[in-house]
Amino acid sequence: MPGSIRLFVAAPLAALAASGAELHATPAQAHYLIHVLRRAPGDPVLLFNGADGEWQARIARARRGEAVLTVEHRTRAQAPETDLWLAFALLKRDATDLLVRQATELGASALLPVLSARTNAARTNPERLAAIAAEAAEQSERLSLPVLHPPRALADLLATWPADRPLFAAMERSAAPPPPPCARAGLLIGPEGGFTDAELDLLGSRPFVTPVGLGPRILRAETAALAGLALLQAAPRD
Repeated sequence: MPGSIRLFVAAPLAALAASGAELHATPAQAHYLIHVLRRAPGDPVLLFNGADGEWQARIARARRGEAVLTVEHRTRAQAPETDLWLAFALLKRDATDLLVRQATELGASALLPVLSARTNAARTNPERLAAIAAEAAEQSERLSLPVLHPPRALADLLATWPADRPLFAAMERSAAPPPPPCARAGLLIGPEGGFTDAELDLLGSRPFVTPVGLGPRILRAETAALAGLALLQAAPRD
């Protein structure tokens, strides 16, 4: 249903549809439906929870601060998605917000903020980023949300990285080829000032890390992340 209202919910949608039980929207969702979109009882809403696919629902009751929904039938089954992890040197708030939104739209399955020597931020607001990711998934018709990890040091990230998952590290001014299309991989984007020599040595010591280039220009970190994710999904996979 292109253009339909979509909401992410944590409820078990298949079970609710089978039992006929009602679903209470969150206060923020109720405000959005009633006061922003001016929806009323009987109006349709599409729901997804990241596990049960997408479901047709309707507003059963709506009043100030409350919206109650009934789940009717499934409109799309949950389908396999790309398994691309995006690790990125933590940015300032607005840039991180933009990166989370657009990486969600591009299908990143996990977002891993990294603390490196030249990062210009040290913490995130998990609730804010989760809300941004949910809004991006709703808008882009995605059926899942990325897993949001807390920030960690680059050395810690590499120490716990699965050895069987390729990690493509974007390098500025690199003659390395771009990342190949890949259904299961990771992409690492460094800070605006680039990785230090010690960090480059650390990356070079890990057999699962492959340096890649993203073209002849110096890109902002959030732009590089989007370019890399697009390249990883640029062609059909086996």
